[in-house]
Amino acid sequence: MPEISVDRQKILQQIVDALPQEELLYELAELFKIFGDSSRIRILSLLQQEKLCVNEISFALNLSQSAVSHQLRILRHARLVRYQKQGKEVFYELDDDHIQKIFEQGLEHISEM
Repeated sequence: MPEISVDRQKILQQIVDALPQEELLYELAELFKIFGDSSRIRILSLLQQEKLCVNEISFALNLSQSAVSHQLRILRHARLVRYQKQGKEVFYELDDDHIQKIFEQGLEHISEM
């Protein structure tokens, strides 16, 4: 292994000390895994535009209602979407502005590639 000067070792230690806690990094990795499924990305993309119910999402994406419900359950568990009952219907929307920003930043990043 190559040697590292004492000054660089100090700098590296400061960098390591400034890293988020291991648990937070694990949770961040888990969040990014949620974005790793194209069905979930498509659902999030729809919900950026409008609150929608399972039937509407299913129709728009040509997916079964059970597949949509399954993906929404994952997105709810990750706190990426929330729901609101209106009569007999349950409407879903993005949980908060952070989700919108993550999505937009991802799209911006890949469009620059």
